[in-house]
Amino acid sequence: MAAEAAVRKAARVQEAPPQHKQISHTKLSVDDEWNLQQERMYKMHRGHESMHVEMILIFLCTLVIAQIVLVQWKRRHGRSYNLVTLLQMWVVPLYFTIKLYWWRFLSMWGMFSVITSYILFKATRKPLSGRTPRLVYKWFLLIYKLSYAFGVVGYLAIMFTMCGFNLFFRIKARDSMDFGIVSLFYGLYYGVMGRDFAEICSDYMASTIGFYSISGMPTRSLSDNVCAVCGQIIVQLDEEGLTENTYQLSCNHVFHEFCIRGWCIVGKKQTCPYCKEKVDLKRMISNPWERTHFLYGQILDWLRYLVAWQPVVIGIVQGINYSLGLE
Repeated sequence: MAAEAAVRKAARVQEAPPQHKQISHTKLSVDDEWNLQQERMYKMHRGHESMHVEMILIFLCTLVIAQIVLVQWKRRHGRSYNLVTLLQMWVVPLYFTIKLYWWRFLSMWGMFSVITSYILFKATRKPLSGRTPRLVYKWFLLIYKLSYAFGVVGYLAIMFTMCGFNLFFRIKARDSMDFGIVSLFYGLYYGVMGRDFAEICSDYMASTIGFYSISGMPTRSLSDNVCAVCGQIIVQLDEEGLTENTYQLSCNHVFHEFCIRGWCIVGKKQTCPYCKEKVDLKRMISNPWERTHFLYGQILDWLRYLVAWQPVVIGIVQGINYSLGLE
C-alpha cells in the first residue's frame, strides 16, 4: 500500500503543470527597470505613427504662434511682460517642486524668496535710505556670482561625464550627470531670478532718488559731485570721507564704479542713469574675465523663455491634443 501511494504521488507531481515564476520589480536593477518601461512605452505607441506626426505638427504650430505673441507683447508692453514672466518663473518651479517632492530645492527657494522679499521691501521705501542701493546691489551681485559658479560647475560636470572621466574616479555616470544637471539648473534659475529682481529694484530706487525716470524727464537736477545711482556724494581725493573708484561715461557723467557696474551688469541697464545715453559696455568691461560675466548675463536672458513660458506652451499643446482625442 505504501508503495502504491508513493507511485500515485509521483504521478501527480509529473502531471502538474509547470509553474512560471513572476518577475518581482523589486529585484530589478535601475537599468533593467528603465528598459522595461521603455519596452512598455514602445508597445503602447506602436502603430500610431500618423497620430504622432499630427501631434508634432500641433506642437510646432503652437510654438511658433506663442513665440510671435510673446515677442509682440514684450515689444509693446515690456513692463507687464517682465512682471508676468517673473511671476511665472517664481511660481512654476514651486508647483513642480511640491509635486515631485524636491525638498532641497524648495528649502533654497524659500530662503531666496525671504531674503529677496526683504531687499525688495527696502528698495521700495520712501524716503530711500542712503545705504539701500549698496545693499541691493551687493545682494544681487552675490546671487549673480554664485549662479555663475554653479552654472560653470554644472557644465563642467556634464562634460566630465560625457567624456568618461568619471570612470577614473569610480563615480557612476548617473550620479555625476545628475549632479551636473542639478548644479546647472540651480545656477541658471537663480541667475535669471536675481537679474529680474535687480532690474525691478533698480527702477524703484532710481525713480525714488529722482535722477532717473523710466519715461519722461528726471525730477531732480544732477550735480557734478553726486552719483545718480545711489544719490550719495562722490568724495574726491583731496576731500575728507571714504574715497571710492569712479567711472565716467561717454556722456561725461561720473558715478561710483560699484554703482554703475551694478546698474549695467546686475540691473540690466544699458543707458546712463541720468541722461539715458547709450552705455558702451565693451569699453566699461575691459577685463576678459568680466566679459564672460556679461555673456553669461545674456544667456540668462535667453533662458527666461524656456523656464517661464515653455511649460505654458506645453500645457496648451496637451489641452489641444486632449480636445482632439490625441493621446
